[in-house]
Amino acid sequence: MSGIQGRTAEGFEAVREEFAALLAADPEHSAQVAAYLHGRPVVDLWGGPHLGGDALIGVFSSTKGAAYLVAALLVQDGVLSLEREVRHYWPHFAAAGKDGVTLHQLLTHQAGAIGTEAGFSLAELADDRRLAALLAPHRPYWRPGAGLFGYHTATIGALLGEVVFRATGSTLQQLYEERIRAPYGIELFLGLPRAYEERVASVLPPVPPVPPAVDTLPAPDRLGGIAGNEHRPDTGPLWTWPNSRTVRAGGQASAGGVGSARGLARLYAAAVHGTADDGRPPLLTPETAAAWALPQVAGQDLVLDLYRPYGIGFMVGLPFLGAGSFGHDGAGGSMAFADPRSGLAFGYVRRRFPQPGGAGADAERLARAARACALALPAG
Repeated sequence: MSGIQGRTAEGFEAVREEFAALLAADPEHSAQVAAYLHGRPVVDLWGGPHLGGDALIGVFSSTKGAAYLVAALLVQDGVLSLEREVRHYWPHFAAAGKDGVTLHQLLTHQAGAIGTEAGFSLAELADDRRLAALLAPHRPYWRPGAGLFGYHTATIGALLGEVVFRATGSTLQQLYEERIRAPYGIELFLGLPRAYEERVASVLPPVPPVPPAVDTLPAPDRLGGIAGNEHRPDTGPLWTWPNSRTVRAGGQASAGGVGSARGLARLYAAAVHGTADDGRPPLLTPETAAAWALPQVAGQDLVLDLYRPYGIGFMVGLPFLGAGSFGHDGAGGSMAFADPRSGLAFGYVRRRFPQPGGAGADAERLARAARACALALPAG
């Protein structure tokens, strides 16, 4: 199948038109896009070769949004405190100068626990508890509390997950399944059951770029390389990560999620508005949603080497969304967010890994179109 399939609610025809333009420009492009408005589905489209509406795809770092929602719920419930040191929950984390790191600093990428000198095997990366045990004794890559921050690419899920486990006795994945995924019927899995394997669409390799000159390649042991585990080339190219059953089964909370555009959109609809089709209430209070979307740090990200603001965990400050929006993208080109001002919750996944990685113009064009449609509708 290659043409557009699915539905759009009245007033969201522009999203279909934008999606059609993307597919026409690249006949090999395969993707899904979905949106909710105030908890009701308004966009559910898919198209391109070899990708159905029920397909599940590895969403890379869009997984982090699900992990942060678990943390937000536990803070909202009073089980976790953002101002407490991580060592209060997880004493071993205090080693090597990390004793003063608070949960807030951890979630805002200030802890410096981005990796280790030795790096990680695929099996270690895919197992959050094993990864956390390797990170606990290691020194941070900058001094926590100095106002510095850098994206904890592969480690934030394991670090947060260990805090969650120590505080509750349940893994982050178990709590996500019990409190979020199963009750709200969300097709985003942190640990894909084998019964769903037949629906998985493997991530396709990027179209080969022009090889850069060797002397322009960044060092694999720079901060960005360490955070991305690039100093361990034996783990394979990044695009192959979710094509491993080990990764899909483990549901690693930084980047091991598997889902659909429908699942991503429904996740953020559930977070802010609830789901109207089954009458379920929002997961977060308006106060919690606003607090986690508020920019906490902003400036030069030491890992990504670019300007970046962060909320509590979430990506915030996207220029095509309103204030108070929050979400996360993924290296495979996925994007998901809630935009409370417009009432929009959005999800997008694509099958072919983009160059150089991360959500690109295709995701942004569809997100802009969906938000414009939402804002153009009559109030009420």
